[in-house]
Amino acid sequence: MLNELPILLDAGLVLLGVFVLGYMALKTKFPNVILYILFGIAIGRLFTDNVILYLASEVAIVLLFFILGLEFNTKRLGNIAKKIWSAGLLDVFLSLGVSMVIVLAFGADWYTAFLIGGIAFATSSTITAKLLNDKGRMANAETEFMLGVLIFEDLVAPIIVAVLIALSSGAEFTGFDFIILMGKILGLALLAIILGKTAFKRFEEFLMKIDDEDIKIGLLVGIATTFGGLALFIGLSEVLGAFLAGVMLAEIGKVERIQSVVLPVQDLLLPTFFIYFGTTIHLGDGIPMPVLLAVLIIWSMLAKILVGMIGGKWYGLSKRVSLRAGLSICARGEFSVVIASIAVASLKVFAGVYVVISAFIGMMLFNYAPKIVIKIYGQPEKKKKSLKVPT
Repeated sequence: MLNELPILLDAGLVLLGVFVLGYMALKTKFPNVILYILFGIAIGRLFTDNVILYLASEVAIVLLFFILGLEFNTKRLGNIAKKIWSAGLLDVFLSLGVSMVIVLAFGADWYTAFLIGGIAFATSSTITAKLLNDKGRMANAETEFMLGVLIFEDLVAPIIVAVLIALSSGAEFTGFDFIILMGKILGLALLAIILGKTAFKRFEEFLMKIDDEDIKIGLLVGIATTFGGLALFIGLSEVLGAFLAGVMLAEIGKVERIQSVVLPVQDLLLPTFFIYFGTTIHLGDGIPMPVLLAVLIIWSMLAKILVGMIGGKWYGLSKRVSLRAGLSICARGEFSVVIASIAVASLKVFAGVYVVISAFIGMMLFNYAPKIVIKIYGQPEKKKKSLKVPT
């Protein structure tokens, strides 16, 4: 039994498993997120209550959202909101709102509906960005729109997690409690912005004076985990705190030095988050609510396609390009796993199976998006080159 082995040996075996699965994903172009979750499910009954795996997964998800926050200073947040807000709100309505209505129609309570709706909401930034790069589509007309939608979801997802954390406490959640929760979120965000513009204004200069990379790692990981811990302390989620810590440091302007220090640590630890999530999924009793699962998968794919088709048109894209965008943002991944980790018992099994299936289907739709568009609209007309007659 693995859980009877020394914890350090367990950790070594997990890291070797990460290498094997990562190498397989690299060679097959298959999303490693799915492989890590499946690996966790496979070893779940043998690998329980591993303190190191749990701690590594917690730090990993904090660093993921910290690095994400580094991409958004307050000016950029405002610019993104102006361009993508209509498509983003459509995404919230279709992917979150309508998914909640579907779950409620199957007899679930409001909390379950909100949790499952949250799981169905966010596209996987990791899978989508990797596929854009692997398939050579970074320069396509729809890429800016797709990345804008992903960024909007990145901003909404931490708030969803924070609300779910509050709801999961078991106590009655009233309108006044919601106002208090929003107040905490706004207060923490305001604290991050104020610190970013005051205490951390010359943070880049301070970092440049530190030659030892080990000390830099301790400082930056410490800031991310402290802010994440502060969020937990006031009843919010650690991912929201970590995200705001990133926003705080994004105010310094050039964040490449921070990213270069933290990214290797995140890359090492992030697989443990998906593996740990997999170990919490036990399929011994089968897949719960299979009909709801099938309906939700179908709708969640259709919802993203509609976001692309309608939101893309609002953004100024052609019908052809809008459809290709919608077909390319269907994969769920890391954010769905973060929200699913809040679930318990059979609901966690449901969520885990949904993430794996939707990630795989989303990847397939991305791969075949150009062919599907050609099948529907035909081959695009080649632009005629205007020939200049020499004088």
